[in-house]
Amino acid sequence: MEMAATILHADLDAFYASVEQLLDPSLRGRPVAVGGGVVLAASYEAKAFGVHSGMPGRRASELCPQLVFVGGHFDDYQRLGDAAIGVLGDFTPLVERISIDEAFCDVAGCAHLFGSPAEIAAAIRRRVRTELGLPISVGVARTKHLAKIASQVAKPDGLVVVDPERELAFLHGLPVELMWGVGPATKARLAEIGVDRIGQLAILPGWSLEGLLGRAAGEKLKALAFNRDPRAIVPRNRARSAGAQSALGRKPARQSVVRPTLRHLADRVATRLRAKSRPGRTVTVRVRFADLRSVTRSITLDLPIAATAILAEIAEELVSQVLAAHPREGTISLLAIQVSHLESDWQPQLDLPLGLADEACRQGSPSGMARFTADRAVDKIRDRFGFEAIGYASVALGPARSVPDAFRELAEREL
Repeated sequence: MEMAATILHADLDAFYASVEQLLDPSLRGRPVAVGGGVVLAASYEAKAFGVHSGMPGRRASELCPQLVFVGGHFDDYQRLGDAAIGVLGDFTPLVERISIDEAFCDVAGCAHLFGSPAEIAAAIRRRVRTELGLPISVGVARTKHLAKIASQVAKPDGLVVVDPERELAFLHGLPVELMWGVGPATKARLAEIGVDRIGQLAILPGWSLEGLLGRAAGEKLKALAFNRDPRAIVPRNRARSAGAQSALGRKPARQSVVRPTLRHLADRVATRLRAKSRPGRTVTVRVRFADLRSVTRSITLDLPIAATAILAEIAEELVSQVLAAHPREGTISLLAIQVSHLESDWQPQLDLPLGLADEACRQGSPSGMARFTADRAVDKIRDRFGFEAIGYASVALGPARSVPDAFRELAEREL
């Protein structure tokens, strides 16, 4: 028996810019960009001129001379994002939030209470618009992958329901970049062999796709092209990892760029780990080069860490390994740190002074405990006076960041 289309993907439209237009009615209908030196988000009116997130502010103004820049109201983004996702929770407990402004939900068991999945989706959109004043697009389909694609097709401010009997006809006519896992680099590789539609990808021989993208990525995209996606909705009660990333534009792969960036990222990640008393054992870094190709390296430690300096030093060593393995790559565009395998309700314990080679990176060693104690003192000052009240000199005296920390923290927050 064919499964019914009961999975919804709800995505607030141009969320940050829409919030700014909600807070200031004079901005409605006008091209708006959140940010300044760099565009953090753009309204649909701005997107019509080619303005997009990550674009230098000067270039955005050239494309759209009437563009209005606003600084951003980060507390309002969090408040309204929480409220919108909360509307989904009024219909079903099976809600999987994947960012501040989007979530999946499964309404299979709710029809007797609220009507069909399409009716529930329409009710969600109506309530978000009426109660919060924000546009939201919803896709309804049999799988998570197709529901997300449907919500993208529905934008702006629309609803698309994919009939299970016509899902391949719907899917195969769409551009490949709508698929999960097809970023700019993969899109370019597929374009080289004349593939720009999902239907074209679906009929490629498996060996051809795997030869182009690798076995794992090839098999995954082949399955998604036929809407084979067995993933269920997984409500997330506790974060399984904490991470942060910094888009650099095009910067030389030098220590003068890498070190302050990683130390800033480590500061943000470790602060969140300590706040939740959830240190982690696995540290992963990601380096994205100028051609948008990414390389990751990770290490799993014997004991968990949450000290800023220790995390920064481990991340620096991992990034150094990546750069040494790719000596021809002289430009990087992104650095990221993630800590996983998080411990629960952890309390620091002293190690015996055994003179181990990795003692400096062991949080329970005398030097590690001294670093952790300094971190806790910093945390207390920040809790009282704000995050910017105090910081490590290597971060505070580093190069200015074009993306405000409040925006980074909002985007990186584990939900």
